[in-house]
Amino acid sequence: MPPDAHGLTPELARLIRAIRLVAFDFDGVFTDNLVYVFEDGREAVRCSRADGIGLRKLDKANVQTVILSTEVNPVVTARSQKLGIRCVQGCANKQAALDQFLAEAQLTHAQAAFVGNDENDAGCLQQVALPIVVQDAYPSVVRLARYQTQAAGGHGAVREVCDLFEQALARQL
Repeated sequence: MPPDAHGLTPELARLIRAIRLVAFDFDGVFTDNLVYVFEDGREAVRCSRADGIGLRKLDKANVQTVILSTEVNPVVTARSQKLGIRCVQGCANKQAALDQFLAEAQLTHAQAAFVGNDENDAGCLQQVALPIVVQDAYPSVVRLARYQTQAAGGHGAVREVCDLFEQALARQL
């Protein structure tokens, strides 16, 4: 069977139905990978408001979510709190952080998806059952993905992933 308009093939739908956790990178996934730096050193980023509605869809489907961010930044804290999503910052080793989160949730890599965009996401993308990258991800990680969003980071990529999950999970009913 050919994929639908969003690239949902039967194989991808099968993978999605096994996922109980979606971990996200922040910069370049929730954002467009740009940062505004003010004279006093404060930073601001641009995110899509549609992500919140998408994340509620994952909540409703009992799929856990977490942000794993290399940086420690008040912008990430504020956005994750607003979205109601757990956030682990200062991840020098995102793989270790993902492993710890999975252990706490009593889940395996076979039950996890990761959404990333850059080389520091490669380890997580290689570990999980469903590696996802955004449309404008760096070429070195695109080859690791089972799914690449049509939307760029910060331009609805998170919402697209959530909608894809909703669509796949609705097909199992």
